[in-house]
Amino acid sequence: MNHTQISPTALAQWCDTYLQASEFSDYCPNGLQVDTDTPIENIITGVTASQNLIDAAIEANADAILVHHGYFWKGEPSPLTGMKGKRIRSLMQNNISLLAYHLPLDAHPIIGNNAILAEQLDLEITGALYPHEKHPVGNIAKCDPITIQDFITKVSDKLQRIPTHISAGNDVITRVGICTGGAQDMIEQAAAMDCQLYISGEISERTTHAARELGIDYLACGHHATEKGGIQALGDLIEQSLGLSVRFIDDPNPA
Repeated sequence: MNHTQISPTALAQWCDTYLQASEFSDYCPNGLQVDTDTPIENIITGVTASQNLIDAAIEANADAILVHHGYFWKGEPSPLTGMKGKRIRSLMQNNISLLAYHLPLDAHPIIGNNAILAEQLDLEITGALYPHEKHPVGNIAKCDPITIQDFITKVSDKLQRIPTHISAGNDVITRVGICTGGAQDMIEQAAAMDCQLYISGEISERTTHAARELGIDYLACGHHATEKGGIQALGDLIEQSLGLSVRFIDDPNPA
């Protein structure tokens, strides 16, 4: 099957527009991060631009990698040496461009990580975790009354991993705070918004005490596991809209 081709900059412009990337203040550059100036026909998507994903993209003869977690994070060393140098070298030497979208992909109301996770868990998003945000990176959702144990079973089934549960005694839930990835510290805001349960990806030592003392149950469902949905949905949309070949490759991560 022959697919169309597009330049790296044109693909980035399409994604930038759809995700409204310019409206976000982020911890990394969103969009085209490594430009090999090679026409793109075959795209590999993944959660993180790890060396494993790059190697898989090379094996698949991909022209581009599209991820949620790319490179050039605030505060990281600038030199392209060591692990970082190898990754960039692997991309450049194999003519593979890299595009990455962080907060814009978390927040998108249709294909964002929060939106997809809510859909998977039969949650209906009703508002923002922080009401003042124009593009909320955390949400509040409602659900039909369900016991916490039945909800944990649903999470385990949909995400194929058993979440870490910190109980605060909420046996039945109807109002849930949700923010994928490493957003465990938003638990205080979820409690302030009268949620009985807060869902995120990671857990810190302090999260346990916060949940118990704030009276809100917490589920750490996995950073990687909660952020697979958005990039897959974006890849599907690109394939449908632009006629490119897109394939998701999972590089499993227990975190």
